[in-house]
Amino acid sequence: MQPVTRQTFQLFWRHARRYRALVTVMVIALVMAVVLETIIPLSYKRFFDVLADGNLQPSTAGLLISILLNILWLNIVAWGLWRVAVFGNNFFQPRVMADLANSCFAYLHGHSYGFFVSRFVGSLVRKVNRLVDAFENVSDRIYWELGPLAIRIIAILTVLAARSLVLAGILLGWTLLYLAINYGFTLYKLRFEERRAAADTAVTARLADTITNNANIKLFTAQGDEQVEFGKLTERQRAITRFTWDLDGMMWAVQSVLMVALEFTLFYVAVRWWQRGRLTIGDFVLLQTYLLQLLHRLWDFGRIIRDLYKGLANSQEMVEVLNLPHAVQDKPAAVLLRVTRGALDFRQVRFDYSSTRPIIKGFDLAIAPGEKVGLVGPSGAGKTTLVALLFRFYDVTGGRIFIDGQNIADVTQESLRSQIAFVPQDPLLFHRTLLENIRYGNRDATVDQVKAAATAAYCDEFISQLPSGYDTYVGERGIKLSGGERQRVAIARAILKNAPILVLDEATSSLDSHAEQLIQQALAKLMEGKTTIVIAHRLSTINKMDRIVVVRDGAIHEIGTHVELVKRSGGLYRQLWELQAGGFIV
Repeated sequence: MQPVTRQTFQLFWRHARRYRALVTVMVIALVMAVVLETIIPLSYKRFFDVLADGNLQPSTAGLLISILLNILWLNIVAWGLWRVAVFGNNFFQPRVMADLANSCFAYLHGHSYGFFVSRFVGSLVRKVNRLVDAFENVSDRIYWELGPLAIRIIAILTVLAARSLVLAGILLGWTLLYLAINYGFTLYKLRFEERRAAADTAVTARLADTITNNANIKLFTAQGDEQVEFGKLTERQRAITRFTWDLDGMMWAVQSVLMVALEFTLFYVAVRWWQRGRLTIGDFVLLQTYLLQLLHRLWDFGRIIRDLYKGLANSQEMVEVLNLPHAVQDKPAAVLLRVTRGALDFRQVRFDYSSTRPIIKGFDLAIAPGEKVGLVGPSGAGKTTLVALLFRFYDVTGGRIFIDGQNIADVTQESLRSQIAFVPQDPLLFHRTLLENIRYGNRDATVDQVKAAATAAYCDEFISQLPSGYDTYVGERGIKLSGGERQRVAIARAILKNAPILVLDEATSSLDSHAEQLIQQALAKLMEGKTTIVIAHRLSTINKMDRIVVVRDGAIHEIGTHVELVKRSGGLYRQLWELQAGGFIV
């Protein structure tokens, strides 16, 4: 068994064992039902033996009716046991599937920001769905098919051995050969099923990526090129799908030959034994009944095993994600962050995305409680990365970051992020109502508090004009709103959060001049009493900051007030200011 396959079974068992008592009852019911179904043909054997005697006495009819009543009673008991198995499973499987989905949700969201940056959303969603569906597939194959098949084989061999060791030996040898061939074929086919699952994932990921970027495809007239690339992926998927289906067809042909050979051999031997008086007519009925039961289920054995491993292959990608350690984790002894003043201190902070790509190089900056600091610099200088490190989306490669003297690496991530409000350049909203999106800043806020925050952020201006008002759904990622409207919703969310530390990343970049003037007033009120970091390219938005830090190549290049920096001859900030003031950059 491959390591990932073993890990998949371990994952499923960890979730299933929470319901051990129910599973025990289900297994007992299943075993008893299958055993009873194997015993019932013995009554039919006796029935036909009595008929074959040709005795037409009244007592014979009574005996036959007695046998039929026994068969009826056994079927009623078996029916009741199957109901226990069915309704027990109806509770068990959906419950475990829900538990698996919740575990995936929790573990996925425990991964760092960098994990999601390098992965497609559609691909991750598909992996979660495949894992959940795989549990249903795997448990169905084991509980409803492989388990009953194994019990049935043992019971049938036991009954036949009591009648004829030769017949039981032939059936046992044939069954072992049949199962070995099917299992070996399944292992051979497994790697192709894995390739097929990978091809399916690639198609899904490409489709999701193109749908998300459909505007870019139209703007750059790239539909033809995208269609060609998508066609290559679907062709790869088609080829591996056909190959796996052809393998199935060949295996079915082999199964047919084996089954015909078994039926001929058993009945040939049975006829010889009948000639010697060792078997009765009822034994032939018994043998044929068992063959019909067994061959019907063994015919499906190859499909069962292939479906089983297909489910395991489909779940493999998500199991690997669940086994991938979280890049950013709370320490075992992590404590809650307590913010009383809001002082920030970056001490010799270094960060590398890889060993060949250093981003932050010995960044030193102390920000006093309530101080307003602007971060400016060329694109790629590391401004946004510094904010990501403050939120612990990544862990620093070297150095430390303190908040009120507490190393953020020593506190819980949740308590850290609860003390910082963030307004990004391009806010992403949930496909939920405006009320829910704004309330995300404080899930316990009342409707009146939400509306007050929206009014302070000048959201109420456009929300009041919507037919559904605050109950309007904003679309996936907030696509139904303009960039400025999304930004105002993000500001309202930050106002509602009311955290002692505030980070603004080009928070007014998507606003027109009138809206920007209103938002600047709202932001000024929002920043009162808060330690604030403002990332900006438009220098006019930060010229009133207490200090401005010019970042270049991951380190502090200049630092001072706006007045001090514009007076510095040859300084980078002065060059940027002159360009923007001259109209080259707006």
